[in-house]
Amino acid sequence: MSDTAKDLPPAARRALAEAEERRNAAATEQMPTELGGRDGPEPVRYGDWEKKGIAIDF
Repeated sequence: MSDTAKDLPPAARRALAEAEERRNAAATEQMPTELGGRDGPEPVRYGDWEKKGIAIDF
């Protein structure tokens, strides 16, 4: 445990531990395969939707 974490109250340490558990669980969760979806990275990853080279904010 780092020096900064030692200075935190117990509730904050519990919250950090729970957040770490959620991140680990989300990393191992298997998502279903999308049928008819677009190829490549998630199109809304930067808050933009790109289609045929044109990015549209929504």
